[in-house]
Amino acid sequence: MANVFELTELDGKIALLTFDAPGKKVNTFGQPVLAELTEIVTQLEAREDLQGLLLKSGKPGQFIAGADLTELGALMHATPEQLGESMKVGHALFSRISKLPFPTVALIDGNCMGGGTEITLSMDYRIAADTPKTKIGLPEVNVGIIPGWGGTQRLPRLIGLNPALDMICSGNPITGKRAAELGFAFDAVPPEHLIDEGRRLIAYARESDDWRKRRAELALPLGLSEDQLHFSQATAEGYIMGKTKGQYPAPIVAIRAIMKGANLPLDEALKVEQEASLEVVGSEISTNLIAIFFMNTRLARDPGVADTSIVPRDVNRVAVFGSGLMGAGIATSHARVGIRSLMLDVDDDRIADGMKRARKVVEGRIKIGRATYDDLANMLSCLDTSTDKSHVDDCDVVVEAITEREEVKTALYKELAGLMRDDAILASNTSTISITRMGKSAPHPERFVGMHFFFPVDRMQLVEVIRGDDTSDETIATIVALSKRIKKTPIVVGDCPGFLVNRVLLPYMNEALQLLLEGASMDAIDKAALKFGMPMGPIALQDVVGLDTSYYAGMTMVNAYSDRAILTPLLKDLVEAGRMGKKSGSGFRKYTGKKGKPEPDTEFTPFLEKNRVDNREISQEEITQRLFLPMFLESTRVLEENIVREPGDVDMGLILGIGFPAFRGGILRWADSVGADQILKDLEPYTQLGKRFEPTDMLKQLATSGKKIYE
Repeated sequence: MANVFELTELDGKIALLTFDAPGKKVNTFGQPVLAELTEIVTQLEAREDLQGLLLKSGKPGQFIAGADLTELGALMHATPEQLGESMKVGHALFSRISKLPFPTVALIDGNCMGGGTEITLSMDYRIAADTPKTKIGLPEVNVGIIPGWGGTQRLPRLIGLNPALDMICSGNPITGKRAAELGFAFDAVPPEHLIDEGRRLIAYARESDDWRKRRAELALPLGLSEDQLHFSQATAEGYIMGKTKGQYPAPIVAIRAIMKGANLPLDEALKVEQEASLEVVGSEISTNLIAIFFMNTRLARDPGVADTSIVPRDVNRVAVFGSGLMGAGIATSHARVGIRSLMLDVDDDRIADGMKRARKVVEGRIKIGRATYDDLANMLSCLDTSTDKSHVDDCDVVVEAITEREEVKTALYKELAGLMRDDAILASNTSTISITRMGKSAPHPERFVGMHFFFPVDRMQLVEVIRGDDTSDETIATIVALSKRIKKTPIVVGDCPGFLVNRVLLPYMNEALQLLLEGASMDAIDKAALKFGMPMGPIALQDVVGLDTSYYAGMTMVNAYSDRAILTPLLKDLVEAGRMGKKSGSGFRKYTGKKGKPEPDTEFTPFLEKNRVDNREISQEEITQRLFLPMFLESTRVLEENIVREPGDVDMGLILGIGFPAFRGGILRWADSVGADQILKDLEPYTQLGKRFEPTDMLKQLATSGKKIYE
């Protein structure tokens, strides 16, 4: 027995059921919890003397987080019969709750997700706490499944078809106030009033007999015409297909379950949902997305160092050198969460541009409803500016985000030696330069670290925390904790050229150029990457990143990995001609209009023809293999060299850093699904191209042993 529920009785014969899993931050539904709840429901079914039931959480600010994903992960290996039985347990239990012989009210304070939302849907009423912590949602599609305990059928009957489609297919939560506006909740009230309002609602329900009427109405078909259903389905599926390109099936399965059950009585509609759930639970995509959830959870808890006795230092004030795209973004990220931040640059004009960028970040979020003008005011109140380096003297952490030239960076470090506090940490936002080497020029090498953000800083979640040979554990732990405070996901990486993400990305980018020079078209190369699931093709990405950036980063990689890295003269020619990509209006393609829409550019042709090595037909299969196999091989080298601590760091780094398709689980999990033997076979036609296609020792060992990376 789980022993997580306490059933008490309030004055007036009202039962109060409190869910409080001991020793856990959140309440979740696992098999022991469901078994205990089943026993309680059996008791309640016999209590016709009760006036009503209130359900609440014993954890302030946390209601029910949903199903226990550990158990769900185990179900990925179950048989269809076992999966079906598991689905039936929740359905049967929640249906019994929906038929208790008295009115029932859920008192929602805090996060209410997945199965937590579905149990409230089985109750007669819901009252939400009107606080920022209250978020109500059905996020199942985010892990590749659909609401499987009644959500796809009960929610449309409660709030209407289109709002339900939006909540279920997006997985996005709503606030308590929004829940009341939609009719999901009876009201949104301060959390301290929940029980009193719940008792009042039960009294009203009994006096008016409203609870019986609601049950009868919500058990009926929606009563929509076939035309209405077809229109809503076509619109919803078209929107989802446009966003997911069909690579994430769960939202489509959810839409079809909703539509198929809409005009059936609720009991029959719930059977439709159970059948639909089996289409996605246990699928490879769902398994991968659940694995990503666990990898993300691990990183959220990871202190960054093996020694758990290390305590991160307090960080109250941060300075950022550089007010360009990266520097302004980094300073803004700290100021947005209330950390006093100082943005420095060489002159007032650059500072003014940096402040415009800072404002633009929050103003952009205001436009889409994810921030308010109060948020903008709070950010600006935490962000100071200066051209005087001496103002870093009271900062706990100083982040350098200036031009990517080692001699310029190290010259700054020497200047800071007499200005920074003796115990302050100095971090570099470098994307390629050795932390160990630059640390020799830092005031204190043990307090020098890489803190590599990704562009655009406000949207990209990843921060690579790079450990140099002299970097202390306390420094790593402090920067990891600081990264989490600014709502980023830090991954600790060893020092090597390119670190993790750029090191693995460059073979992919370079191979795209080789394919172009051998005869593949830009569109064919980008199309293959998009079909695989990448958010952008590698040729388009070159133009967005900037061909100068790509060229200089490529030079670093060629110098470091000369046995397998290739730097085509094409990039050098384009950069020397001023074709820097989107930012200059031309690169591989031409960019016109305010939004810089890409168009074919005949002026690019002479550059291509000058550097061509072949002009043959190249299949989509070859393009795909040559793009992603070198990326995988470089990932195995990263593991062999212990640049990261475990395979999940590689996969999460690429998912968060370059948008590697989550439905594939990451480059290493994708390779596991293909199989080491098959990858060796796929490499055979390309080994003649050089060492970049030569199988690594790790790959050969996996093929020999029959093991997978994730074993």
